[in-house]
Amino acid sequence: MLRITNLKCYYGRIMAVKGVSLSVKKSQIIALIGANGSGKSTLLEAVCGLLPGWEGDIAFEGASLKGCDPTAVVKKGISLVPEGRLIFPPLSVLDNLKLGAYTMYRKREHALVRQTLEKVLELFPILRQRAKQPAGTLSGGEQQMLAIGRALMSHPRLLLLDEPSMGLAPMIVEKIFQILESLRKDGITILLVEQNAQAALQIADHGYVFETGSVVLQGPASELLADQEVKRAYLGKDYGEFYDD
Repeated sequence: MLRITNLKCYYGRIMAVKGVSLSVKKSQIIALIGANGSGKSTLLEAVCGLLPGWEGDIAFEGASLKGCDPTAVVKKGISLVPEGRLIFPPLSVLDNLKLGAYTMYRKREHALVRQTLEKVLELFPILRQRAKQPAGTLSGGEQQMLAIGRALMSHPRLLLLDEPSMGLAPMIVEKIFQILESLRKDGITILLVEQNAQAALQIADHGYVFETGSVVLQGPASELLADQEVKRAYLGKDYGEFYDD
């Protein structure tokens, strides 16, 4: 579904992504793990059209995304849940969700918008209860659900998530990741950037480990979870000891 080949991304003269290649198949969850500043979020920005001037190739369903702006990318079926959620605090929860469907409104697909909105509210019942509240009054976990729901309003086939667990309590993180698994079962493909490597790899099919702009390790998520070096560097000492035979 998504194939990235020799991707290089720059901030001025600094190369933030250094020739990365990876692929995402339909209905997979792919996890990108690694430390802050390793290039994971930059890769998502390139895919979404938020970082122009990249080199290499990004192909979605066989067509290159070279030169596509963010609106064009959304129209093609890719949606981003950004780091930090970036909701609109003064607007109501419902209005935040409707903003996610702006490309659908432009195509006058009002019936599909209503249908998608109902699915989102079924997936996140708390958003139905809070529909008329200003989004800024929601808890952190509720705001993350709103950000995911807003992204789903464009009816994407590929959902990109940038650090969805950031700042959330473990119980809420578990719930968010359960929701991601349910989305995959519904046929939505997911590319997940996440510092919580344990949680990400537990639901992913395949993982890529980033260091300083490069992929240094990749493989099935189950194998990465069992890899001693990954345990040491990304999963924490206690986790590694617990799972050692």
